[in-house]
Amino acid sequence: MKAGQGVILYGPPAAGKDTVTTALTELRPQCRQFARLKVGSGKSLGYRMGTAEQLRKLEAAGEVVYANSRYGNVYVIDAPGLDAAFMAGVPVVHLGQVDGIRALLDGYPADWAVVLLWCPREATAERSAGRGDSDTTARLAAWDATQKDLDAHPGMVWDLTVDTAASSPEEAARLIDQLLVQPGAATT
Repeated sequence: MKAGQGVILYGPPAAGKDTVTTALTELRPQCRQFARLKVGSGKSLGYRMGTAEQLRKLEAAGEVVYANSRYGNVYVIDAPGLDAAFMAGVPVVHLGQVDGIRALLDGYPADWAVVLLWCPREATAERSAGRGDSDTTARLAAWDATQKDLDAHPGMVWDLTVDTAASSPEEAARLIDQLLVQPGAATT
């Protein structure tokens, strides 16, 4: 059975995934950022903090849709978490890997709008420093990895592409909202 509508936001660090999600939530209150399960330490806001044992149980039950490691942590998109998110509204999933998008599209049937949020590397550096990140160097390495990821998947199809250095978060949210109202109606 297919779940309802969901949004996948893909892009490098500091491309505006959080900011655009906030603007989208203001425009369409049923949209909510999906809180991935995070196994590790550091920032907990926006995550469901979990343990290695919880991750093992999800893996054993076949309920991990996608997991990746970055910044010394494991970030998990799990089927029970997605089930709850779809029951609550329109989940907005943040990803930084094309493999994660494919895993989500193939592993959790829903009406997904797939959006590429992009910004130049310099914008990531400025935004990361401006928000006080202590790991800007790691975020720039992740930006580089995102560029390589895109280069390695030239056939990836996006429902919408937004340059967040040239578009406001509100404009990006409006375009995403158009996708939710009429799939295929948004322009890049």
